[in-house]
Amino acid sequence: MELRVAEISDACAITSLVNAAFRVEKFFIDGDRIDIDQVKTFLGEGEFLLLEDGGGVAGCVYIKTGAERAYLGLLSIDPERQRAGLGSRLVHAAEDRARERGCSFLDLQIVNVRAELPVFYSGLGYTANGTAPFSTDAPTKMPCHFVKMWKAL
Repeated sequence: MELRVAEISDACAITSLVNAAFRVEKFFIDGDRIDIDQVKTFLGEGEFLLLEDGGGVAGCVYIKTGAERAYLGLLSIDPERQRAGLGSRLVHAAEDRARERGCSFLDLQIVNVRAELPVFYSGLGYTANGTAPFSTDAPTKMPCHFVKMWKAL
């Protein structure tokens, strides 16, 4: 498996992968998670790290670095390749990238109705440190909010 930084030419593959990985959220939200224009905007503000092999893009994660803190989001693994350690590998790669850029902390947000996510990120050393409202432009089928998490690098 090769790890690399995505290019603008990867926008379609990233869009497809993220939407496939986030279909698990259909129980509380309808529609796609992201569109190609949003991916292109993210690519202009930060970067996606990709894991790929002969079968194509297996996973991706978005990272945006600041002066001291970085943000991790959109961790997505091809549904057929989940539970093989690729998510952890991408999180570690994002942490390494943030350290290379001089960041001391990595922040992320998870939606509270995804019970498996706090367990996953806590196992990687992340700690919950508050909440934030869920996006108002994404109507949900049930009340939900974001749980903020962070990790010292």
